[in-house]
Amino acid sequence: MKIIIPNSETIELKTLILDLNGTLTVNSHLVDGVSEKIEQLKHKGLKIVLFSGDTRGNAQNIANELGIELIKTSTGEEKKEEALKLDPNTCVAIGNGLIDALLFKTVKLSIATLQAEGVHTQAFLEADIIVPSVLSAFDLLLDTDSLVATVRP
Repeated sequence: MKIIIPNSETIELKTLILDLNGTLTVNSHLVDGVSEKIEQLKHKGLKIVLFSGDTRGNAQNIANELGIELIKTSTGEEKKEEALKLDPNTCVAIGNGLIDALLFKTVKLSIATLQAEGVHTQAFLEADIIVPSVLSAFDLLLDTDSLVATVRP
């Protein structure tokens, strides 16, 4: 997915890295509408990967339900290292926790969500974009004109 940002650059996003707790799920429940949006993003050609330490023990089941790959990552450093294997200059990450802050510094584009489980201030400061929900983050990737309007200088 190529995104031309006027007065800036063209970025190519190939991989979407997702956090689980507080991002795809709130209080261990998958956010309504996530499955449908994930399917739409797959059709846009994005590889979708779930990075999770699996705090609640449900990460593999959710990854299976969504048809995405799970990579176990228990620390921010592990998330960074796994992102480096995926060519971070072509990655977008969505998350909300302190564990995501280093990942946000590593990838090309980062989006923090402000859902019911909150957002850590460090993730907030490192994010390129802040949105009210994971569905809003997905919508930015599905409607790249809105994304461009948010990031253009």
